[in-house]
Amino acid sequence: MKFLVQILISAVAIIVAQWILPGVTVESFLTSVLLAVVLSFLNALVKPVLVFLTLPATVITLGLFLLVINAVIILLADWLVPGFSVDGFWWALIFSIILSLVTSVFNGLAGTKD
Repeated sequence: MKFLVQILISAVAIIVAQWILPGVTVESFLTSVLLAVVLSFLNALVKPVLVFLTLPATVITLGLFLLVINAVIILLADWLVPGFSVDGFWWALIFSIILSLVTSVFNGLAGTKD
């Protein structure tokens, strides 16, 4: 049940983030739900591998390289999810930052933060 609530919160956060950014397009709420599911699986499966492979760069940049990894995950989701498009790397980077902030606010409002 908690996973379903988290997906719905992420889907609403995706709609809000795409409303803020002109370089990001999401066709419908169903697309945002699909994107939230894809992003959760990519974050669970692909992100740990990328973090491990880029560990020296992450340590040297004091963790800022994780933002690049998040942008790469967004671009990969752009490739996988029909109806979702990002205009480039910088839009993906900004989208990942705004998505994290909006999701954090919504989790706080919903009381789902651990």
